[in-house]
Amino acid sequence: MQIKLENLNKSYDSVDNGQKQVIHAVDGVSLDIPENTVFGIIGKSGAGKSSLVRLVSMLEKPDSGKVFYGDKRVDNLPKKELIAERRKIGMIFQNFNLFSSRTAGKNVAYPLEIAGVPKEKIAAKVKEMLALVGLSDRENAPISTLSGGQKQRVAIARALAAEPEILFCDEATSALDPNTTQQILSLIKEIQQKMNLTVVMITHQMEVVRDACESVAVIENGRVVECGKVKDIFTNPKTETTRDFIKNISLSSSDAKDGIVKWTEKKGSYLLHFLGSATGEPVLCRMAKEFDVCFNILAAGIAHLPDEDVGYMEADISGEESAVAKAVAWLSENNVRVQKK
Repeated sequence: MQIKLENLNKSYDSVDNGQKQVIHAVDGVSLDIPENTVFGIIGKSGAGKSSLVRLVSMLEKPDSGKVFYGDKRVDNLPKKELIAERRKIGMIFQNFNLFSSRTAGKNVAYPLEIAGVPKEKIAAKVKEMLALVGLSDRENAPISTLSGGQKQRVAIARALAAEPEILFCDEATSALDPNTTQQILSLIKEIQQKMNLTVVMITHQMEVVRDACESVAVIENGRVVECGKVKDIFTNPKTETTRDFIKNISLSSSDAKDGIVKWTEKKGSYLLHFLGSATGEPVLCRMAKEFDVCFNILAAGIAHLPDEDVGYMEADISGEESAVAKAVAWLSENNVRVQKK
């Protein structure tokens, strides 16, 4: 199901040192989230991404603006219709939000029980959902006996039990180790394709966007500062916030080939983004020979996106002004996007 946001606004009152302040948590956000895709919303702590998802998922009403599911406006529905629309969505969270007093199977059954589904249908659906997330043998397991990854799989199964059309994932992998994070992301992508879901992933981790999402919106101070295909965002980030996310992709034991390596805190004069085959070719060496310029690499790395690799580099390019201009133009003609800082 497609989601469309039109000029959403949400403010909260806050008191700081006795002074009343108004926090604009969501400030004029408009977005089109295509159906049958994995869409990322990324922002730093306090950027407004969680406030935004509460509006999009109808947990809160916006102060102004509109939310559409498909062609239907849903932010202004009366209570009965709102409850019906909420059944079209599922949600998973960072801290799993499972009932410790229930087994894995009983947790999955819960949303079906409150919807009044017959017991025999609940039993069959629970087995189906646990099989989907790879936990067929853990139906009767107490939650306390499950690992973090298994708990999140139960949460996913519960979120999907009512067959939603939209799945919201709010920092769903933040509490997991890198290996388990990769497993959960792979599972979400697999399920999305099987069930033709619209998945909205809210995160502060660029690794999650890189590995799972097709498109992404970058949130800062309650506003969308950048939005587009993940490959385009990685190869041509337009804001400093996005560039910081890309540069700070963390290295881990399961992700040792990715990330940015910096030799100095000095920032280069140019940002270079290498596409596809250009990531493995001696492009800069050829440029230096062709145009009699020098280059100095200050930071570099490769992001392995699902479709292709994207290289990132900060560098200085020096020489005669006309030669540098020709060299930069030549790079742009050879699968390297260049940004002057």
